[in-house]
Amino acid sequence: MTETIAGIRIPDSTIAREATELVRDAASPLLFDHSRRVFLFGSLRGQGLAYDPELLYVGAMFHDLGLTERYRRTDQRFEIDGADEARRFLQRHGITDDAADRVWTAIALHTTPEIPLHMSAEIALVTRGVELDVLGLGYDAITEAQRTAVTTAHPRPGFKTRILEAFTEGLQDRPASTFGNVKADVLEHFVPGFHRTDFVDVIKNSSWPE
Repeated sequence: MTETIAGIRIPDSTIAREATELVRDAASPLLFDHSRRVFLFGSLRGQGLAYDPELLYVGAMFHDLGLTERYRRTDQRFEIDGADEARRFLQRHGITDDAADRVWTAIALHTTPEIPLHMSAEIALVTRGVELDVLGLGYDAITEAQRTAVTTAHPRPGFKTRILEAFTEGLQDRPASTFGNVKADVLEHFVPGFHRTDFVDVIKNSSWPE
């Protein structure tokens, strides 16, 4: 049955349904609800733009998959974990080339400020959705009624504290992967003994003599 929230239709294709079940099975309710809100908020921010709702849905649903126990690795950024899994998922369904690349990029860049907003709509809207739900950016760009409809369907009790806990848990075993990334701020606040890599120190202490 078609589901509509805040005037946004949730994709009901086989791919979308399987993406929903994969994330529901692998992620906590916190991350599942957050990912659905990212799709809805991104869609609301994208009204008037031409984009593929199915690709946006997969990008939104998989964007934090690298924080989950099942899919997280310790040798690369968590964004790449989710991006790689999304690409594999789409390829299993016969979606390759540019479409799969757009979803990969949307996930890989969703914590990189500003750059995604100058790329294709699916890439920009995953970031718009994340920024609205996590940072409150664009809060007033949608109506109170729309925000209420989204958060009624996918509540966010204690979300600010709980999402920071999820970030910390998913990143503390790979602190070096946060170099040059906003997630270094999270570890600096919540992981005792964490020291962020300093870009200037990297340059000064490189192997180059001068």
